[in-house]
Amino acid sequence: MDADNEMCGRAPDSQFVELAVEVFAMLADPTRVRIVLALRDGELSVNQLADAITKSPAAVSQHLAKLRLARMVTTRHEATRVFYRLENEHASQLVSDAIFQAEHSLGGTPRHHHTQNEASA
Repeated sequence: MDADNEMCGRAPDSQFVELAVEVFAMLADPTRVRIVLALRDGELSVNQLADAITKSPAAVSQHLAKLRLARMVTTRHEATRVFYRLENEHASQLVSDAIFQAEHSLGGTPRHHHTQNEASA
């Protein structure tokens, strides 16, 4: 079991700890978190993303460039348009978990702990 943890970098002395901190730093920006949330359901163009998160296309492009360098998003070209999508499910999961943790700070029972029946009542 310890061998499994070491292989995937979860040991406290793992060489991946510093890289994990860089991932957290990359996501330590509200615009980038909103971009990740907007891309959860599929690819979008810069203009679609800008509309979804109510930021200028220029600002969104700058953040997308950083996310692309960090290999969190990837692109697909169609004629003159570029579509962005999440590279894998991990950035989306990190953002979801961070939001769930933030909900805990409000006290009471966080929304993500409610059952489906309670949520629709």
